[in-house]
Formats: sequence, structure tokens, C-alpha cells
Amino acid sequence: MGRPATRPTALKDGFYIEIRNKGSKSGVKLYSGTKLQMHRAIKMYERSKEVIILGESVNGKFVDKDPKVHVAE
Repeated sequence: MGRPATRPTALKDGFYIEIRNKGSKSGVKLYSGTKLQMHRAIKMYERSKEVIILGESVNGKFVDKDPKVHVAE
């Protein structure tokens, strides 16, 4: 056990999605280097999890400010 982090983690440049259990308020952010990899991750998790597309991160900030909830078709 160590001391908790005091600074927020720096985001890599790339694409991020958040995976949650259905009905949950917190989730896990997943990083993908390309848009194609992001879409593959969405397809993998969309049946059993709630997927929120956070968007593209450049210099530690998201380009698109509002996240989008992905609904399985």
C-alpha cells in the first residue's frame, strides 16, 4: 500500500471510451490509439456493458466536450 496520487493522470493523445456496468455511475476509461481500434472496442463491449464515447484527446484535453452514450443496435 502506498500513498494515493496527488496529481491527476495525464491522458495520452488518442481516443477514449468509458465502459460501465448497466445502471452504474462509475466506469473504466479505455484508451485506443486509432478510431478503428476504438470502434472495435465498442463492438466488443456494447452487448454486456454501457459504452460512453469520451472522444479524442489532444494534449491532455478532449476535443469534443460532451460525451456520447453508445446504444447497442
